[in-house]
Amino acid sequence: MALRSLRAKGLLLALAFVALMAFVVWPKATPRKYPDRIPVRYWHMWTAEWADVIQRICDAFNESQSTYEVIPLIIPGSVGDTKPLLGVAGGDPPDVMTHWASVIPSWAAADWLVPLDAFMSKEELADFERETYPVARQIGMYRGRLFAIGVGLNAFGLYYLPDQLAEVGVTPKTFPRTLEELADLGTKLNQWDKRGNLTRLGFQPSWFSSLCESYGGGLYDWSTGRLTLNTPENLRALEFITAERKKVGFETVNRFNAGLDTGSFAGGWPFIGGALSITYDGQWRVEQIGKYAPTLNYRTIPLPPPKGGVPLAGTTNGNFMIIPRGAKQPQGAWEFIKFWSGLSDPARAAKFYTWGGWLPINDRIAQSPDYRAYLRRYPQFQTFVDVLRSPHYTTLPPVAYQQFLSDRATRAEDLSVRGTLAPREALRRFEQEVAHEIRRRKELGYVE
Repeated sequence: MALRSLRAKGLLLALAFVALMAFVVWPKATPRKYPDRIPVRYWHMWTAEWADVIQRICDAFNESQSTYEVIPLIIPGSVGDTKPLLGVAGGDPPDVMTHWASVIPSWAAADWLVPLDAFMSKEELADFERETYPVARQIGMYRGRLFAIGVGLNAFGLYYLPDQLAEVGVTPKTFPRTLEELADLGTKLNQWDKRGNLTRLGFQPSWFSSLCESYGGGLYDWSTGRLTLNTPENLRALEFITAERKKVGFETVNRFNAGLDTGSFAGGWPFIGGALSITYDGQWRVEQIGKYAPTLNYRTIPLPPPKGGVPLAGTTNGNFMIIPRGAKQPQGAWEFIKFWSGLSDPARAAKFYTWGGWLPINDRIAQSPDYRAYLRRYPQFQTFVDVLRSPHYTTLPPVAYQQFLSDRATRAEDLSVRGTLAPREALRRFEQEVAHEIRRRKELGYVE
């Protein structure tokens, strides 16, 4: 325990040094409106129109009671990891924060987070475990304790253009029911110019960590708490991704993507322009299409499983609320978390989820009048609610080296689709790299 504490303090001191080397102008917090109340300092990384949504939620909380005043502060996303940890090290962290990186297991292992289940009665904890979607529970768990609660989880599904599918005789009613059929359809939808350049991509699978779940595998067994990296199911997933990329050509797809703004959150998203017939993406695209291409004829559907595979399966991430160790007002922070997440009043909180275009964490929110009205406005959003409900939808393994594990999984996929390593060898190397990291951490005195 002493060695772990020493290592954590050493890391925090290193972060402090890095922060001092950088010149950062911090935004000012919102001026206080209720100076007689207990201040609850809240940090987040949303900007522009999203910051307005966060301010509205804070205002709603402040107007709902007379004890606390939540004071939001925007911090740059580039220091979303370092600044709160410096606050913990210096004894002056925020009371509550929203984060979205893979930090929960590592921060919890270092004792930088307050367990949220400590604020819950047995009845409240039982209600949370019974009513919350499985993935919404898992995202905040580490070693049997709850350290975060989601307020905007992500889910992924297929977006497709019926008009393009009609070109090859496929309709929404005859849309593929298996992943293999989907891949065949994607090949038919590909288009090329006279020089052999790809001009339209029908469908290209990727997302190794997520696709493993569809094959009945995955990187972690939640029932035993063990990693499951090099398994026959995971190998099938990687072989499928690699084979499909080989059909089109690795460099061909790279050149195609290089000419597109695939990360656009406006009207430049290639799917809107028709360069992608079928694509796998998150729920946020529904509002994006509604804003920038409201007349676009498109559909959404869950990713079909491979033959003999698992439906409504995958992995996800999202936004979650945490209380840093050393927070001066942890109870006020917890009251704010309950208010926003809907644990205290699901129907009231439903409108917050619609303001941000976020997915609910339980059916009580999803079935509330405000959320049902939102789904009527954006009917394609229902696909992602259905996916999030699934018991086969999960998160990355809850281990303190979660980010390392995720990076190495991505590297294994990259090595395989490039043809640098055969899928079997890429998966074997992935397992070896993670095993080496675990040994290294143990030698340095870390928990895992």
